[in-house]
This record gives sequence, C-alpha cells and structure tokens, in this order.
Amino acid sequence: MEFPGVKALDDVSFDVHAGSIHALMGENGAGKSTLLKILSGAYTPSGGALVVGGERRVFTDTAHALAAGIAVIYQELHLVPEMSVAENLFLGHLPQKFGIVNRRALADAARRQLELIGEDIDPWTKLGQLPLAQRQMVEIAKALTRGARIIAFDEPTSSLSDREVRRLFTIIRDLKARGCAILYVSHRMEEIFELGDRITILRDGRHVETNELANLTRDTVVQRMVGRQLADIYNYTPRAHGDGGLVVEGLCGPGLAEPCSFAARAGEIFGFFGLVGAGRSELMRLIFGAAAKTAGRVTIGGRVLEIISPRDAIEAGVVLCPEDRKKDGIVPVRSVLENTNLSARRRKARAGVLIDETWEQANAQQRVEQLRVKTPTVRQLIRNLSGGNQQKVILGRWLSETVKVILLDEPTRGIDVGAKSEIYGIMQDLAKSGVCVIVVSSELPEVLGVSDRIAVMRQGKIAAILDRADANEEKLLKLALPLETARAS
Repeated sequence: MEFPGVKALDDVSFDVHAGSIHALMGENGAGKSTLLKILSGAYTPSGGALVVGGERRVFTDTAHALAAGIAVIYQELHLVPEMSVAENLFLGHLPQKFGIVNRRALADAARRQLELIGEDIDPWTKLGQLPLAQRQMVEIAKALTRGARIIAFDEPTSSLSDREVRRLFTIIRDLKARGCAILYVSHRMEEIFELGDRITILRDGRHVETNELANLTRDTVVQRMVGRQLADIYNYTPRAHGDGGLVVEGLCGPGLAEPCSFAARAGEIFGFFGLVGAGRSELMRLIFGAAAKTAGRVTIGGRVLEIISPRDAIEAGVVLCPEDRKKDGIVPVRSVLENTNLSARRRKARAGVLIDETWEQANAQQRVEQLRVKTPTVRQLIRNLSGGNQQKVILGRWLSETVKVILLDEPTRGIDVGAKSEIYGIMQDLAKSGVCVIVVSSELPEVLGVSDRIAVMRQGKIAAILDRADANEEKLLKLALPLETARAS
C-alpha cells in the first residue's frame, strides 16, 4: 500500500485464526492503521489480497467488507450521537413494515443485541448521552448485528477507566469463545500479554515476526518493534530546580469541586495523576485559558497573569498539548509545516500580515529533524501522520515559541513505546533548559517514571502532592480512588 512519498505497507503477510485473539503491534507509522483500513474496505491495496474463509478478497468499500463479516472498532467511534442507540445499531438496515420503520421490531432487535454483550440500555436513548465505554459497547453490538466474524479493535482502551477495561476484556473473551477471529491493536504491553494468543509485529511497513505470545517476553517484543534496545524508557535524570515557576492559587472553574492550588518550579517535571473524570484536564484548560475561571490566580515568577484566552496564555509563555490531539491539537486538513508554525508565525509575519515563507519552511524542517518526525516532507498533510508523529508536531509548534510552562495532557496516549521514549527525552530536555513541565497521565508507571513530584486529583480536587521518593503505585491509586471506595478497600 503506497501513498505519495511513502510506502505504508510492504509485502505484509500473516494469518489470524478463528476463536483466537491476535495482537498487532508496531511503532507509530509501522502500518497498523493502514492495514486496518484495508481490512475495513476504506483503502484498496495496491498489491496482495485478503483471504477470508479460504476465499481471496479485495474490498472496494466498507459496505463490501461488512457484508463479508469484517468489522473494525476504531479509537474514534463511527456512530451518530444525535440518533438513538437502536437507530445506530441498525443504521442502513432498519426493520420496516409497509415502507415505514417498524419501531417495535427495531426496539426488540436492539434489546436482543444489547443483551448479547450484557448491556441494559434503553434502545431509544440518544447515543450522545451515553458515556464513552457504553458507546464503545454499542459499536461492538452494531458489528454483531451485521454478523461480523472477524473483529478488529484499534486502541480500544485509550479513554476507558480500569473498570471499563475489565468489562471490555470480558466481551472480547466472549467473542473469542463464540469463534470470532479478533485482531487487537494496542500500545499497552500489559493488555497484549493478558489477552493475546498470537502476535504480529510490524516495523516501517514491513512484517517482522508472527509468533505465539507464550514464546516471547515484553522486552523481546519491544526490541523487535523498534529495532533497538530501550534501556530506560523514561530517561529520568535529577536536575536543579529554579525560581520563576508556575504558581496556581485558589483556581476555581468548571470541573473542579473546590479551589485548586499548587506550585511547580522552573526545571521541574510536575506530574498529575487521577482517574477518568478527576478534574485534571479541566484544571489544565483553566490554567491555559481554554475554560473561564470563576476565581483564583496564576503567577509565573511572581507576576500575576491575566489569562482570559489561550492567546493570553501563549503570550505569557504558557502552552498546552491537549488530551485529544486530533480534536483540539491539530488542523487535520493542513500540512506539517502549517501546523508547526500555526502559533509562532504571528511573530515572524512581515508587516504583521504577510507570511514569511522562508522562515516557515526552515522552522518546520528544523522541528521535524529535531524531533525526528516521520514524514516524507513538511508539506505532507498532518492527518496522514501517525498519532505519535502528530504529537511531535504539536511539541514542535511550542518549541517554536518562548515557553516558560508547558502543560502536557496525556502526551503519550495511543503512542508506541519507541515514540514514548523520545517524548520523555524531550520532556527532560525542556526541564533541563529551565521550562516548568506539567504532565497529566492516567498511566501510573508513566507518571512515576517521569515526575519529580506528583499531585493526585480525586473528584475535582487535589487530594495530595508527593515527592518522587515517597510515591509508589499503591499510594497514588489509593489517593485517587473515590473516598467511599477507598474506605471499602
């Protein structure tokens, strides 16, 4: 499979057995997403073929793949939030009577499908009213309404809580027991070894290995994914901390249950941990001016900042890499060059309005080389890059500014282990240069691995702040749990 300037897949062959869970791993840009899009019929391969049930197939569109019993559950769900659960389940093949949708038959059929996956949802509930985990279950039920026997999951747990992940795993194991062939794509090694039977590893669009997971170790998988040893993925090194960091005092606003206060020093990596919905992202958005505060103040180096909008924050040297990079971090229909220069071009524009094309080309190229962004050219549309490389472009945007505080909200979500290691290295370099680095993460090993100090948020407030030496997984998780849950345990 080829795109302008890049071969996304090159002679990849492997098989997936019925009644098994087959993991697919590789760095960002290894070809996983391209393979799933070929499987779903979104892309037509330039060579080779799929063999389904002994028959060679080349799908020309997604309907063709669905008719063959293939469904792909993407990280960004393909559902219509304004329609009901029942309508989403049977969209395109709604039961009819005399040319009119038979609502009773639709509701009964929807209930049967939801019962198959253990969900008790009112079929007439608007899909957009459901939490993400239940929407994902509706997507699975939708696949089953089409008789899918081959189901691929693309990073399905990236936005789920631990309880929701357990529920999803139960469903996947049940699908396996029914004889479905499951293709499971994830960067989370613990999930792969917990769920998977076999694994295929891709690197740079090529097949590296297909093997039984029982024959491999985590270190072996990582080494074959990246083609090198990763001795210390977090790259943590102690460093001196200075004055002039970020001080947040009594900040109040949407998503916070009580005023939040903390101080992070220049050159420090200050971590935030908490469960989904704890208020971490909301706090970052308030600091950045993406949400309106109702009280409190933010200071840098003793100077009180009047941040009413993200523009004010950027001018003050406070920048944000948002949690949802595709929705809030990039302009997908624009190039790597334009996304890199989106913010800093205001300072380089001639007469304040004319773009300095020479500077923009040079700056984008410098950031691509500095951050090792995998792209054939800076003119490539950013939507054609992998998630890890999109994240690097966002970082490159802020490295083009004079940054005092960088807020990194889930900076490695959906990113492979090699790209994670590189981003951790960038964090360390920023901290060494005197930048105050704030890192929000849902992954305990990550926040423990990179941070000098860690704030734990629970139910919209900061529960505690711990030094690196005093923090461990058990302490952080206990502090993050809702009070009634923590007492029960």
